[in-house]
Amino acid sequence: MGLLGASGSGKSMTLQCIAGLISPDEGVICANDRTLFDSAAGINLKPQARGVGYLFQNYALFPNMTVRKNVEIAYRGEPRERDAAVNALLARYELTEQAGKYPVHLSGGQQQRAALARIFAYEPAVLLLDEPFSALDTFLRENMQAELKRIIRGYAGDVVLVTHSRDEAYKIADRLVILEAGRAVAEGKTQDVFACPQTIQAARITGCKNISRIRPTGRTTFFALDWGVELDAGAEILPAYTHAGIRAHDFVPGDFMPRGERGGGDGGERGGAIGGEYGGNCFSIEIEDVIRGQFEKSVIFRVPREAGQPSGHSGQPCAAGAESPGRMWWITDRRTGGAGGAGSEAEAEAVFGVNADLDPIRSLYVAPGDIMLLRG
Repeated sequence: MGLLGASGSGKSMTLQCIAGLISPDEGVICANDRTLFDSAAGINLKPQARGVGYLFQNYALFPNMTVRKNVEIAYRGEPRERDAAVNALLARYELTEQAGKYPVHLSGGQQQRAALARIFAYEPAVLLLDEPFSALDTFLRENMQAELKRIIRGYAGDVVLVTHSRDEAYKIADRLVILEAGRAVAEGKTQDVFACPQTIQAARITGCKNISRIRPTGRTTFFALDWGVELDAGAEILPAYTHAGIRAHDFVPGDFMPRGERGGGDGGERGGAIGGEYGGNCFSIEIEDVIRGQFEKSVIFRVPREAGQPSGHSGQPCAAGAESPGRMWWITDRRTGGAGGAGSEAEAEAVFGVNADLDPIRSLYVAPGDIMLLRG
């Protein structure tokens, strides 16, 4: 299970409460049908009695002990089997050649493996991982993520991973809890939480850049007050839904929208969607800026608005804190014109105005299923 949240959301404190390093004011903590803490019943097991392995952010290896001694000190099995067990752990984590070295002479990845070997030396029932990749460079981090997934698959106990990286959470955790200010704002299977975050807070923490207040205009349609465009969510808009979100990777150039979405419609409110020039969930755009990365480009754009406000907008202001009315983000593969690889090289260059001889793409499409309806 992953705990995902911004700094200060209570992720590490939650782990410390499970491990017994901090005692909550009240409540109950259970693991594997064992009660570790119960304020009402007066239960508060000591850390060493909880059967919990804790991988700290800095790994917390004893600096005055070699790798072997760090592992040996945690061993709780039969004394006569200690050497064989420690040797097996060192081999498992590829530390045999580093067994006689001190932590200061180890790389970040070696320190992490040494810390894991020490944890598994006493066979914990629960493994707590507190941002285990925060001290690693990008290359090593990706290798260690793959290694940790392999280790977790072979571990029979429960694992709780704390991270502020949505990529790490998505790659490693089967289930996910999103924390904000010490409270869970979303939980469930990781892919489900990312696909349907349900709340504004969860959508933002999982990386949604485009969020707007909405006013329903039909059973499945709404007017996005902060974007100035009417869209079809493809699902009933219940009274609890106050906002909509669209992930920046989910836009596709209008030329690549599904054929069934083209044209038609009853007009709806202004903004270029639902009928109008393009029809469906396709709307015209004006590109403000482009941020070029090595593998992708971030396009900052807005939906064009005529003088005054679109019909039915009632002059409502943009959301507090918005940088600019109607501003949105589209992240596209650098090599192509559309999210997920749609479009050609020439079309991609046209989008960003690199080749002035080509007409730029002037519209984007979003599938109804990619629009997230959110509670405030």
